[in-house]
Amino acid sequence: MAAACSGITPEMNMYHEEVFGPVAQVWTVPSLEEALREANGYPYGLGSNLWSEDEAERELFVREVQSGMAFINGNTTSYPEIPFGGVKRSGYGRELSDLGMRDFMNAKTVWIGQDA
Repeated sequence: MAAACSGITPEMNMYHEEVFGPVAQVWTVPSLEEALREANGYPYGLGSNLWSEDEAERELFVREVQSGMAFINGNTTSYPEIPFGGVKRSGYGRELSDLGMRDFMNAKTVWIGQDA
């Protein structure tokens, strides 16, 4: 069973750690701008979620949130067709999808000059 934790304060370990399910941090804030300030001030940036039918809010969220993945009206999830990965202290690069496969490859350049 999943658990949601609300009322999180800076005195709590959860405030400063990257938490994975089945636990979710739930922060209530008065505006999307405040939510973005809180989220972007967090040292991790794997996935982010916004529930909104407002197109302007959705565009602002996608443009401004500092996370490797942004999900609108749905939970953070992993599909083989889409890149998965974070920013900041949540890692670098992507896995899954053709973009993710390139992160695990080493390219080699070979150039053979013409004989003079």
